[in-house]
Amino acid sequence: MSRNLHRALLQAHGLIASMSAKGNGYDNAAMESWNHSYKVEAIHGERLATREQAKAHTFAYIETYYNRTRLHSTLGYLSPDQFELTHVA
Repeated sequence: MSRNLHRALLQAHGLIASMSAKGNGYDNAAMESWNHSYKVEAIHGERLATREQAKAHTFAYIETYYNRTRLHSTLGYLSPDQFELTHVA
């Protein structure tokens, strides 16, 4: 698909591309890292038959494990909830 056709298709559907300049491999690194963690920790081997099952599974992963239990190196090996309690409150 040509670049112009791609942009026209996005515009026709009211979408905005999430891309930076050509060759910038770091603009999406945080999201790619999260996607990898999610696939490995929550999805690997799961068979989700419906969109509703996928939404519920994703919500449970984020709310019960990722934010409350999982330790994050960038937060000093605290969970996001622990980090907020000690640094924001």
